[in-house]
Amino acid sequence: MNVEDILVNLRNGKYDSQLGELYETSTVQMQRIRYENAIKKFTQQFPQRINSEIAIFSAPGRTEIGGNHTDHQHGCVLAAAVNLDVIAVVGFHDEKTIRVKSEGHDIDVIALDDTAVLDGEKGTSAALIRGIASQFIEMGVDVKGFDAYTTSDILSGSGLSSSAAFEILIGTIINCHCNNGKTDPVKLARIGQYAENVYYGKKCGLMDQAVCAVGGLVFIDFNDPENPVIRKHDADLLEYGYELCITDTKGNHSELTEEYSAISDEMKQIAEYFGCKYLRDVDESEFNRSIPGLRKSCSDRAVLRAMHFFEENRRAQRESAAFQEENVEYFLSLIQQSGDSSEVLLQNLYSVKRPTEQAIPLAIVVSKRILNGKGAVRIHGGGFAGTIQAIVPRMEVERYKSEMEALFGEGCCYVLRFRRAGGIQLKTNMEVR
Repeated sequence: MNVEDILVNLRNGKYDSQLGELYETSTVQMQRIRYENAIKKFTQQFPQRINSEIAIFSAPGRTEIGGNHTDHQHGCVLAAAVNLDVIAVVGFHDEKTIRVKSEGHDIDVIALDDTAVLDGEKGTSAALIRGIASQFIEMGVDVKGFDAYTTSDILSGSGLSSSAAFEILIGTIINCHCNNGKTDPVKLARIGQYAENVYYGKKCGLMDQAVCAVGGLVFIDFNDPENPVIRKHDADLLEYGYELCITDTKGNHSELTEEYSAISDEMKQIAEYFGCKYLRDVDESEFNRSIPGLRKSCSDRAVLRAMHFFEENRRAQRESAAFQEENVEYFLSLIQQSGDSSEVLLQNLYSVKRPTEQAIPLAIVVSKRILNGKGAVRIHGGGFAGTIQAIVPRMEVERYKSEMEALFGEGCCYVLRFRRAGGIQLKTNMEVR
């Protein structure tokens, strides 16, 4: 379909069924306007594509539910795709060039006859696009050119994985248009991870990309990282009377790389004491017996962080089972235990470089007061600054949101829902999905 066809179908409600599934039914009209605005900006950026075949794509952000800092030690995690996403309007051509204009950023132009790693491009979205295209080409896919306009409502720096969503978006576009959708979500996630590791130059595990690609509430066991065990749950918290709230405490994210790295470095120090590379391979009973000796070669904080890993790895498995069994109260109690462990053992609620800036602990304490023993609250994402996550009884959501915004500013609290779909091409009601 061309631009006019897409716009007519959008205005006539032909996409409403899918928009209702991706977001909330009550926001379908708002999403129509959002997509229409994206299409208009696409035509302004790429007027030569007005009469070309175009398509629209979406990839979700994700929220971590359990398994705080376990994935890099080959542990287990529980995470969910959410109804905030990055969308793209795409026009296809045969110019062997990919052009991507992301709202608020300069245009990226990638020549498909040059997909080698460029050192000067590291740390940019262009590097991610080039890396993803390179992997499809290496797989033997005839990657054709396209022009895309993207816009995102995923809060940057929120721990909702805006970069992984972008990677899955680009991978989904290429997979759908050039590969007949043959590449499965886990392989798409691996392609995104490879692009981020090698082309972008950032170490990352597979969790973010996997959840954004698969969709839904997802349990992942990284014991064999080359073949992770993935189990998807389709239920939503709303079915049990709760909603998911993410609050941005407006913390300072600068100079945190060293503190993030210290967590994995210290856990690996403990693993190496036992001749292992990752904590997942260490026998927990032997670890417990060896704590006196460990203190002679490793810091107390490293020992505590290892304790967190062992408990949190077990907890993520139990959370998945509890949700599967619809044991919601136990599920919520495990989430709260996860939050308490991150505070006491993992110690990632504030930066030791800025010990007086404690917005995260403040947000958690106030949340516990509001919840009064109901629901759960925990750090969200990597920690040290940024966001908290709360599971809030539906009847208390407006009060909770109001109090958080009184503390951290209007619009800081996002009320989200799980999204069942991962990266997708949107289709009208009459098209085959």
